[in-house]
Amino acid sequence: MSSPSLSLRGISAHYGQTHVLDDLNLEIGSGELISLLGASGCGKTTTLRLIAGFLQPSSGTIRLGANELTTLPPHRRDIGLVFQNYALLPHLSVLDNVCFGLKQRGIAAAERKKRAMEMLEIVGMAHLSARLPAVLSGGQKQRVALARALVIDPPLLMFDEPLSNLDAKLRVDMRVQIRRLQMAGRRTAVYVTHDQEEAFSISDRVAIMDAGRVVQFDTPETLYRRPANAFVARFVGFDNILAFRVVGRGPEGATEVEYGGGARSLLHAADYGEIPDRGLIAARPEGLVAGSVEAGIAATIGVRTFLGRSYQYHCESPAGRLIALGPTEAPLEAGTTVGLSINPLAAAVLPYEDIGASKEQ
Repeated sequence: MSSPSLSLRGISAHYGQTHVLDDLNLEIGSGELISLLGASGCGKTTTLRLIAGFLQPSSGTIRLGANELTTLPPHRRDIGLVFQNYALLPHLSVLDNVCFGLKQRGIAAAERKKRAMEMLEIVGMAHLSARLPAVLSGGQKQRVALARALVIDPPLLMFDEPLSNLDAKLRVDMRVQIRRLQMAGRRTAVYVTHDQEEAFSISDRVAIMDAGRVVQFDTPETLYRRPANAFVARFVGFDNILAFRVVGRGPEGATEVEYGGGARSLLHAADYGEIPDRGLIAARPEGLVAGSVEAGIAATIGVRTFLGRSYQYHCESPAGRLIALGPTEAPLEAGTTVGLSINPLAAAVLPYEDIGASKEQ
């Protein structure tokens, strides 16, 4: 049976005079794993602490299924928490750490030992059940912390940067295990991270946060391909963002646009949807291809870096500084004038806003 849904409505929060969250709203479906993603100070950890009950909101409500959580103390929310620093009790064995939550809930000794050992078996730590936390590796400690959170069978799981202290390969292994166990139990889960790859790989949906607000809340695929605005685009790797204005509309949705400095290119509605009279084009480095000077946006090659499958070029153009890719078979030298054509598979049209880097049209 799935865990209940989680609802945050009109949540605002302050630290003293500092406004941290501003009218935050999130609706998380039953059995869904969502990530809160953003830079330090965006409000993601505060949101987690509010859900867990460690902080109280200035306004708004938090509901888990039919239950109002907003004013409940943490110990009555029955949430499974996995922390960045593991938070294991150093004087207790692995087994006793996992048993701790069951003991607090009045489960008999034999039953809690049975359930704890079953969970340790699931996370691959049963053979170390008698060890103390001090002799465990970081990955082993996190497996114990995960077992401790899961063994109480909570209606909601919450993860606070759980993998940031682990090395790269172990992070990949652990996030797969977390996702597998979350899906197996169909548990509703909130995962806080600053790592985009981690959030995208593990989540049903991701909420990108900035300055106490959710800027876009969508599937990883949609965020990656169709960001809602320039902030999200930059956050998910669209390094090139140019303001444009339409200078001509042709048949079958072919639209000629002009960028700062007079550079022009054709955009097609079949690739981008409806193209506004004024907007932004956002492109990943692979979305700008360095080639013939007659094609696309004229630019001059600056720094060249080798990426293995391609060369990356930092370019100067009348429209601003741009980052493009080119094939390894024909490397271009600094000072070469090229044309940058836009690959729509790695580009998106966004609503117009003043991005500060482009000249006025």
